[in-house]
Amino acid sequence: MGKHKILVVDDEHLIRWSLEQNLSKQGYEVLTSGSGEDALRLIRDESPDLVLLDIQLPGINGLEVLQKAKDLDGELIVIMITALGVLETAVKAMRMGAYDYIGKPFNLDELAITIKKALETGELKREVAHLRSEQSRHFGISNLIGDSRHMQNVLSLIKKVAQSDASTVLVQGESGTGKELVAKAIHYESARADKPFMAINCAAVPETLLESELMGHERGAFTDAKVQKKGLFELSDGGTIFLDEIGDMAMGMQAKLLRVLEERTFRRVGGSKDISVDVRIISATNKDLLEAIADKSFRADLYYRLQVIPLFLPSLRERKDDILPLVEHFIAHFNREFGKSVKGVSPMAEKFLLEYPWPGNIRELRNVIERAIILENEETLLLEHLPQEIVGKAGVLSSGPLSFQIPPEGIDIEEVERELIRQSLELTDGNQSKAAKKLNLGIDAFRYRMKKFGFL
Repeated sequence: MGKHKILVVDDEHLIRWSLEQNLSKQGYEVLTSGSGEDALRLIRDESPDLVLLDIQLPGINGLEVLQKAKDLDGELIVIMITALGVLETAVKAMRMGAYDYIGKPFNLDELAITIKKALETGELKREVAHLRSEQSRHFGISNLIGDSRHMQNVLSLIKKVAQSDASTVLVQGESGTGKELVAKAIHYESARADKPFMAINCAAVPETLLESELMGHERGAFTDAKVQKKGLFELSDGGTIFLDEIGDMAMGMQAKLLRVLEERTFRRVGGSKDISVDVRIISATNKDLLEAIADKSFRADLYYRLQVIPLFLPSLRERKDDILPLVEHFIAHFNREFGKSVKGVSPMAEKFLLEYPWPGNIRELRNVIERAIILENEETLLLEHLPQEIVGKAGVLSSGPLSFQIPPEGIDIEEVERELIRQSLELTDGNQSKAAKKLNLGIDAFRYRMKKFGFL
C-alpha cells in the first residue's frame, strides 16, 4: 500500500507547518488547509485517509466541516483538534462521527499513536466491509442454482423470509441439499447482512459443551473456565445464528433454547445476569421432527416455536431439471479453483448424471465434479471420468460376467457384435483406443470391426 494521506486543517500557520514537518518525517503524505471551505475542496478532490480538524476555524467551523465531510465520505477518519475549555464541543463532534479528539497544546508522540491506531482501525473496517461484501456475493440468493419449479418456489420463499422480520426459520431437507447455503442466503439478503452469521453443528458438539458454546460462560463456572467467554448468541447479536442438526440436540439443552426463543434473553453458564440479544435463529435438520416428537426425543413446544416459517428443500432427484445447471456451475467454480479449462460434459456422461438417483444430493454432485476436474486433463468430462457407482447404478455394462439368453427364434451373432461395438464407442464418446479396451480387443482388431459394421 502507498503512503497514507493526511489532511491538516487549522487556521494557525505555525501549527500547520509543525504538523506537516512531523508527519512527513513519519512517512505520511501531508496536505494542509487554513479554512473549512478549502478543507472540503481537498477532501472532495484528494480523498485523504485521515483529517486532523481544528474546531475553531474562520468561516464555517470545524463541526460544520465534519458534518459536510461525513456527507462526502461516511468512512473518513476525522480527529478533532480542540483548545482547552471546549471539551463539550469535542464530545459533540464524537457523537457526529469523529474518531477522537486531541487538546492543544498537544504531545506529538501521543498524536502519532492516535493517528496510527485510527488508520489501523480504518483499514480493519475496510477489510471487514470487503469480506462482508465478498460473503454477500458468494452466499447471496443468486448463488442458489435452481430452474426447476420446486426450487423456484423455494427461492421465492427465501426472498420473502430474508426481507421479513421473522426471528425463527426451520429449514428441512435431506443431507446434502444445501441447508446451510439457504441459511446464509437468508442472512446475506436481509437487513442483518452487515452483522455476524454464526453457525454450529449441534450433533458435532458434546452436550456438556453445547450450552457453553451457545450461551458462553463466566470465569470459574467449571474447572477449565479460566476466563469469561461470550457464546454464539452474544457474538451474533444483531445478526443470525444457524443451528445445524437441531434434531440431535439433547432434551435438556432444548429446554434452555426454548427459553432463549421465548424471552430473547439468556445467562452465561455460571452467570446470574440476564443478557438480551436480537438474533434471527435459523435451524436445520434432516430428521422428521414430528416423528422425533412421537419418540419423545424432541420437544413439541420447541418444534412449534422453531417452525414459525418452515422451509422444505427438495432432494436432487426431485429436481432433475437442476442437475445440468449445477454441473455447469461446479465446472466453472473448479476451473477457477484448479486452473483448469474444462468446457463441459459429453452427451453420454450427461445421460448418466441425469439418471443417477443422487442419494448424497448436491454435496455428492459437487464432489463428483471436483474429483473429475482434479484427476482429468481433457476439455470434456467423459463417462469414464465418472465414478463407478454412477455408471453402475444407471445400468451400463457391468464389470461382472455377461449374462443373457438366446431368444427362441435365434439371433444374428454379427448383430450382437455390431451392437457391442456401437455401445463401446458410445460409452467412451467415440475414443477408439478406450472403446477397444472395453471389449478387450487390440486397436487393429477393433478398427477392423468398425469398418466391417460401417462405423468408419
